[in-house]
Amino acid sequence: MKYVAITSCSTGIAHTYMAAEALQIAAKEMNVEMKVETQGSIGAENVLTDKDIREADAVIIAASTSVNKDRFIGKKLIEVNVDEAIKDPKALIEKASKLTTAYQAEKAAEQAKTAKEKNLGPYKHLMTGVSYMIPFVVAGGIMIALAFALGGINAGDQKGTLAAAFMQIGGGTSFALMLPVLAGFIAFSIADRPGIVPGMIGGMLANAIGAGFLGALVAGFLAGYVIILLKQVIKIPKAFQGLMPVLILPLLSSMIVGLVMIYILGKPFTALNNFMTDWLNGLSGINSVGLGIILGAMMAIDMAGPIGKAAYFFGVASLTSLQPGQTSMVMAAVMASGMIPPLSMALASLIAKDKFTAEEREAGKTAWVLGLSFITEGAIPFAAADPLRVLPSVVLGSAVTGGLSMLFKCGLAVPHGGIFVLPIPGAVGNLLGYIIAIAAGTVVAAFAVIVLKKKKEVAVNA
Repeated sequence: MKYVAITSCSTGIAHTYMAAEALQIAAKEMNVEMKVETQGSIGAENVLTDKDIREADAVIIAASTSVNKDRFIGKKLIEVNVDEAIKDPKALIEKASKLTTAYQAEKAAEQAKTAKEKNLGPYKHLMTGVSYMIPFVVAGGIMIALAFALGGINAGDQKGTLAAAFMQIGGGTSFALMLPVLAGFIAFSIADRPGIVPGMIGGMLANAIGAGFLGALVAGFLAGYVIILLKQVIKIPKAFQGLMPVLILPLLSSMIVGLVMIYILGKPFTALNNFMTDWLNGLSGINSVGLGIILGAMMAIDMAGPIGKAAYFFGVASLTSLQPGQTSMVMAAVMASGMIPPLSMALASLIAKDKFTAEEREAGKTAWVLGLSFITEGAIPFAAADPLRVLPSVVLGSAVTGGLSMLFKCGLAVPHGGIFVLPIPGAVGNLLGYIIAIAAGTVVAAFAVIVLKKKKEVAVNA
């Protein structure tokens, strides 16, 4: 048997490659051939060729974002969430081996709808939009930080300088595209390519009228479902079908989404966005610490699952309302807390070797790199092996880090990067406090899991 697969996760960083590796290992153990294309944050790698697809007995798509399936028409195909490939790849391959029906063009819409419902529906659409938006936030935030490092607080006014150029690239362009990209690719996930135009227009309007992140979210969903509705309602002769994607759908959908955003949703969401911004800016003392503790615990409780991603989205949303030169305390607490699970397991497996298996100690070496890179999923092997002891420990440590980060008024200008963005001038507010918060949470979680864990029966060689 020969299989081909595609893996893709919302951020395109960890789950994408973990799922690919799990499928390849399982295929080797089951003595079947497997080629996996990864669609990560740096683009598609190990791309499937026409020959690969033609010779494959079945196709496996393990993704939490929308994947174009046009290449696989006529092939047996199974589509699941990326987590399923990580948790039980052998069962997934067995399911693929038992497929009897092929993916057909005339059934594409129905199968796509079913797949989306199985993959958490609106949550998957949101994942798609955010995964495309994050690189714009990262690039823009770092560019703005570099601009202030070179030119100070008035970097944008120093015409003709490198600092002003960085400010124009980061704040004037990259940040300006965040919300249109978010809305456009939410709509793309719902309605495929026809959704991009009204989605991006709706996102741009959300930015222009001050409706912010929440307004862009609504615009994206609105645009996607408007396209679906228009496709169902509009019936034209076959001779004019070519006008649908280039004229009728983009014109009518953009008109509807634009008018709804301006006259119906604009003011309420602008008011809500202003309220959220004022509330976040007004946080201080016990209120800010409490929020940090909650966000920290959320980041660890399911290892970057739906709960962790909800906290992460809250952090990213706080970045979209920042003015150039500002940092987000919420985003800082979220990223620091997300680094704790893998870092603490790496530390614990290094200190208390007799409480971890040889495989776990080896995974601990990798967990150092993953934790420093803000890849929370690096702790999954430890949590899967001993959830009752590991999860409470990392939740405690992450909550401590989130609370301390807020207490020290640490801020962050970018939504990802882990320790690698810390040296960039202006990217982190109160750098020393931030490092202390991360170190404290790591030690607390490591100590907790060492206390809770029992020694392994087999002797361990240091």
